[in-house]
Amino acid sequence: MGRRGLRRLDPRRRELGRLDPGHRAPGRRDLRRRDLIGDLVAGLSVAVVGVPQALAYADLAGMPPVQGLYATAMPPLVAALFASSPYLQTGPVAITSLLTFGALSAQAPPGSDHYVELGLMLALVVGVVRIALGTLRAGVVAYLMSQPMLLGFVPAAAVIIVASQVPEALGAESTGDAPLEQAARSLAHPERWEPAALALALLVLALVFGGRRLHALFPGVLAAAALGILATVLAGYGGSTVAEIPESLPPISAALPWSDLPRLLVPGGVIALVGFAEAASISRRFASEERSPWSPDREFVSQGAANVTAAFTGGMPCGGSFSRSSVNRMSGARTRLSGAVTGVAVLAFLPFASILEPLPTAVLGGIVIAAVLPLIRLSPMLALWRLSPPQFGVAVVTFAATLALSPRIERGVLIGIGLSLLVFLWRMLRLDVDVTVDGEAIELRPRGVLWFATAQKLGDVLLEVLARERHVRSLRLDLSGVGRVDTTAAIAIRGLIGDARRAGLEVRLENVPPRSMALVEGLLRPERDPLM
Repeated sequence: MGRRGLRRLDPRRRELGRLDPGHRAPGRRDLRRRDLIGDLVAGLSVAVVGVPQALAYADLAGMPPVQGLYATAMPPLVAALFASSPYLQTGPVAITSLLTFGALSAQAPPGSDHYVELGLMLALVVGVVRIALGTLRAGVVAYLMSQPMLLGFVPAAAVIIVASQVPEALGAESTGDAPLEQAARSLAHPERWEPAALALALLVLALVFGGRRLHALFPGVLAAAALGILATVLAGYGGSTVAEIPESLPPISAALPWSDLPRLLVPGGVIALVGFAEAASISRRFASEERSPWSPDREFVSQGAANVTAAFTGGMPCGGSFSRSSVNRMSGARTRLSGAVTGVAVLAFLPFASILEPLPTAVLGGIVIAAVLPLIRLSPMLALWRLSPPQFGVAVVTFAATLALSPRIERGVLIGIGLSLLVFLWRMLRLDVDVTVDGEAIELRPRGVLWFATAQKLGDVLLEVLARERHVRSLRLDLSGVGRVDTTAAIAIRGLIGDARRAGLEVRLENVPPRSMALVEGLLRPERDPLM
């Protein structure tokens, strides 16, 4: 019957083929062609958005504009060779740029030759740390960036970034003060504002946010840049514009300030971890939505190789960009080739980069502000109060420390990491023991982690109960609320059971955690007791 059914279906299939001879499943060549076209369109789209952003983030980092362009050329091309995510776009990003400024501004005047050299060395440190973590399969180290710490750090960093761009957006002269002080001083003196600069900055915000309402792929950044250039060339805008941009390909050089390396190790390590959090978030989110795997170790290597490349090709510390990665995906990217296309496109543009010189810095300020405003979200941090007051404390202290220590915001990160570890240790040291007495039976149910630092408390609780409830005749020790039992705790449990039995109690041990079962059983059976 099954064969007859198949024979009946075959003529229908042949008939359908005759009726629609052009209908066929796409072959491998067709799929490759579609992938190539999608990657080309997406890579070029990202390059169009990435060039103005590169100038803006270079200015945020205290670097000359061309360093941002160089970091948008070769690094994404190299990152594409190792990346795990087909959508992640690498280059200058806001938080990494601010961290770069914080690490270098105290060591050299921003924009100076020595400052640029320090930026290249910092990129090398960031790259080597990330490559080392990825090669050693230590991607889990990134989780030292606890969520409460990031919920405090990211909005604080975004506030500082916005503050640093306020003088640019107002056309006011910036001073050498910290960003928050600069913003306060600029806002306090409206007579120093340049109306044309303010109008351009507001127009940038309208184009970026309004364009997103029209369509997710509306090129608001590109439109803002083009409008700014036209304002200078055709309307005679007289405010500050982008400095001279050399028309050249990235220089390849290993002439770095090696003697300054020790001073850059700590900030480089912080940037390597904090900057990777954005790239990891992007890759994990897209992989989850598409139900595809991704590797944090490969992403570490990818981002590390990009930073090493930036160090030797005149760039700056870089990372994964959420906005450009989203554009990449929505524009039809299919494979990692799209990142390489972006790099090649920017390389091809560099000989003509001088056309960006009339771009007002007020437009760059507006581009940066538009990019980071969505990051100023305090509600997730405040929600921690209901979930965990200690973690809320980590977030609030990190937020306050980041603002107070600006521009050395990497110190705020270190404080947040330290507090996160202290909260973790405090929780590990806590062992709550529920005591239930029912007639002549007593039940102890510890909650927490039983290890050498908490094991003694369980014995102390039993002794207190036995001294108070002298009539009990049986003990039930329920370990269902215990996450883990280490060797010292298992030995302590054996001693506790021995003490209870010597006191005349019948003892039952129940619900031992599965991963600790072999250890506990091995110590409770005298014939297999390794300590006897």
